[in-house]
Amino acid sequence: MKVDVTFQDVKVARSRLTGHVKKTPLIQSDVINIITGKNIWFKPECTQKVGAFKYRGAFNRLSAMSETERARGVVAYSSGNHAQGVSRSAKELGMSAIIVMPKDAPKIKVEGVIRDGAEIIFYDRETESRESIAEKISKNDGRIIVPSYDDPFIIAGQGTTGLEIIEEAQQKNIEIDAVITPMGGGGLCAGTGLAVKALSPRTKMFGAEPRDYNDHQLSIRAGHRIAYQDPAPTICDAIMTPIPGELTFPINKRNVEDVFDVSDRDCLISMAIIKKELGIQVEPGGVVGFAAVLNGNFNSLNANTICVVLSGGNVDPEIALRADQMLQA
Repeated sequence: MKVDVTFQDVKVARSRLTGHVKKTPLIQSDVINIITGKNIWFKPECTQKVGAFKYRGAFNRLSAMSETERARGVVAYSSGNHAQGVSRSAKELGMSAIIVMPKDAPKIKVEGVIRDGAEIIFYDRETESRESIAEKISKNDGRIIVPSYDDPFIIAGQGTTGLEIIEEAQQKNIEIDAVITPMGGGGLCAGTGLAVKALSPRTKMFGAEPRDYNDHQLSIRAGHRIAYQDPAPTICDAIMTPIPGELTFPINKRNVEDVFDVSDRDCLISMAIIKKELGIQVEPGGVVGFAAVLNGNFNSLNANTICVVLSGGNVDPEIALRADQMLQA
């Protein structure tokens, strides 16, 4: 699979998303800057429509379809945030959507999909292939498969995140040394990197992911795609993708300096600090970028002003409670 996704595609995506996507403003906290010793700006995509950046790529993909394609309907597979992005976009565009979701998907994400009127097909992560299920549905019903990251329209749509970051930073006369995003399939980082490098070449791109799901870390450092092996359980359900995407990896290989791994405990502490100091709820997978800053990964790097993308805020109450308790210990 070889498709060239460019910054021009990101600009076209922005034109499709205008009037639909929520432009999330850069925010910061003096207390967090003191804690980290850095000048941290947050891009709170956890406050985006459906509580995650995934709406950007999903709406761009669906809105780019012809009327004939839209009439066929779509099928997508996701643990939750892409599912919600597709279901909300389909609802807004008057399309039919089926979502293949794992049986252990967070309840809040399942409820979001149902609320937007999409049909859910549940599967077992251990014994079933979500890709095979989606392909069968597509073959039987004629529906168009909407991947969560390995799609040029998805990547371009996510790239509007980076476009907004640099444009706002320039308006505020902020020189951003580094941008760090969570990495699951790599679509957010790839799209964001396209925009960041086009508009601010000196700004460095970084990624973050769960410690035992470090496929991007292994792959970026090796220079080729590597799958992680025998991972331990993680609370970062949104970014448990086993291997970097075929389309996303070449882009990230070109633009990303390094990828940092973080523990579940790092994520819980980071969630608690963000909630206390910024007043917003972030899910574990959405806060890995900040966790990577908090645990000192940037201390040895020449990066003082850092933009951290908080990619999602859909977290089940019990995980949110565990995070809140971290600051009470």
